[in-house]
Amino acid sequence: MYEILLSLTKPEALASILVAIAVFGTALTMFMPYLQGNKLETRLKSVSMQRERLRKQSRAALESKKGLRRKDDSAIGEISSRLNLAKALEDPNLQDMLNKAGMRGPGPVSAFYFARMTLPFVGMLVVFFYVFFVNDFGMQPAMKYGSILFGAAAGFYAPNLYVSNLAQKRQHSIMRAFPDALDMLLICVESGMSIELGFHKVGQEIGSASPELAEEFGLTVAELAYLPERRQAYENLARRTGHEGVKAVCMALGQAERYGTPLGDALRVMAKENRDMRMAEAEKKAAALPAKLTVPMIVFFLPVLFLVVLGPAYIKYQAMQKKNEAAPSLTRQSGSDRRSDAGSLMGVDPRVEVRILA
Repeated sequence: MYEILLSLTKPEALASILVAIAVFGTALTMFMPYLQGNKLETRLKSVSMQRERLRKQSRAALESKKGLRRKDDSAIGEISSRLNLAKALEDPNLQDMLNKAGMRGPGPVSAFYFARMTLPFVGMLVVFFYVFFVNDFGMQPAMKYGSILFGAAAGFYAPNLYVSNLAQKRQHSIMRAFPDALDMLLICVESGMSIELGFHKVGQEIGSASPELAEEFGLTVAELAYLPERRQAYENLARRTGHEGVKAVCMALGQAERYGTPLGDALRVMAKENRDMRMAEAEKKAAALPAKLTVPMIVFFLPVLFLVVLGPAYIKYQAMQKKNEAAPSLTRQSGSDRRSDAGSLMGVDPRVEVRILA
């Protein structure tokens, strides 16, 4: 062992060891790229696998929803298809209204046309029964028949009012949470996520604040997965929400997708603009509050104020009236008492005095 260590300390042995280490290092440096493989290809493959997984999840979620079937097999759907209500009562803006209200698929369309067909007759019957059998309010026959026509018109337009009101409430819910969702989407994009993963993650996180916005983001992820053009998915999102802020964001996303502009800068600007729009909407409601409170204050506050201010004065006035009414009777009674006392002192019967005076 000692001899081996002694031989390694010789200059020739040390030189041989250094040469061997240098040759090994050179060979390792030359063959290392071939051993590592293509990292870019591996990353692209992982991204494609993740996209395919999201595509399968989105399609499964869409197929599992009952309202997204292509054919309505319910009783209302059968009646609507047999009577061909979609052609008889056609409304070109119906699909956009239902999408804004969150009603998708053929089921809500059939229910809408069925309600538009039946509610006019229901309104006519209700008004007819009330006017002719309950209370006619002293109306003439022409007014009664006019009220029946009014009931039919109200029944015809009632589905439109219901859908538009539902769409407005849904739009308000979406816009309250949309600026925060843009901030989260900006964080996801700047951290290296793709836009599909960003929408998917933000949809999961924003669901507690706005389920409607989470649903829209989920549909956008599904459309980004299977539509041939990603721009079409952004346009569908803007059409479903129907708000100017969402339209501007979708336009910026489409331009970034087409021209390769930085997506993070566009999302940052859009998030700031939507926050300003939300603040302007809140300030608008606050400015309109005094005008809206005028009628309730007149109806509810002013009568109570008048009662509090004028109530004590009225009570005092009633007390004074009672005192003034009681004063003459007391005066007459005191006068008769004085005359009776004088007569008794003079020894004269007061009744005799009264007769003599009479």
